[in-house]
Amino acid sequence: MLNKMQAAIIKKDIYNITSNKRTMSALVVVPIMMVVVMPVIFISIILFTPEDSSDMTELLQILQYVKVESGDTRHQLILMILDYVIPMFFLLIPIMASSVMASSSFVGEKEKSTLETLLYCPLSLKEIFNAKISASFILSMIVSYSSFIIMIITVEAYLLIADKTLFTPNINWLTMMLLVSPAAALISINMIVRGSAKSQTSEEAQQSSLFLVMPVILLIIGQFTGIMMMGPHIFLILGAVLAVIAILTFKNSYNKFTYEKLLK
Repeated sequence: MLNKMQAAIIKKDIYNITSNKRTMSALVVVPIMMVVVMPVIFISIILFTPEDSSDMTELLQILQYVKVESGDTRHQLILMILDYVIPMFFLLIPIMASSVMASSSFVGEKEKSTLETLLYCPLSLKEIFNAKISASFILSMIVSYSSFIIMIITVEAYLLIADKTLFTPNINWLTMMLLVSPAAALISINMIVRGSAKSQTSEEAQQSSLFLVMPVILLIIGQFTGIMMMGPHIFLILGAVLAVIAILTFKNSYNKFTYEKLLK
């Protein structure tokens, strides 16, 4: 459980991020592009591309790798995109959101010359780290779940207008939003907060997030091209593995740091 002083740190960190217009624009625009613009583009391509075109043929070849609900070809292709490709964006969104805040967790204190004051407060180093990680995690989950709600509303409305159908998220979405996405966010936050403690600038601290972004991009490419389609079981295994890694990194996030190292 977090105490009142930790809660105050969390509130302060979230306020510092949300009050920065440039940072907030990044936290809003990028997820909107991923969960609103791209799904609408994909669905539009499927709905308005002639079935005998080469593009539709390529999509049909991908469809053979997955099992979706019965229905006409276009409906099956739309389900394939929504159930197998779009969920992977919710690996990128929490990583992106957490990197924005976590990268400035300690660097921001250094830049504002408030790090010494923070370290002299009646909290242990472990409690300070936990508060910083919790602040980034809360914000990243707010961004992720808000993006999911906006995506569902947009996709449902567009499908109802353009195709007279509705979309029901499958178990991939449940696993992604409740397990995979939070675990990925926590791993990213731990890596970046630890980097922030040793870095002098936010950009330097954000570099560690690239090690997580690149594998996610490869997974998205694999899903979209049909090279490596991830079904419910693989999503669940991925979530379990990431959860274990997240717990281990969270427990050891502060072990290598001392007050002297943070003040360097």
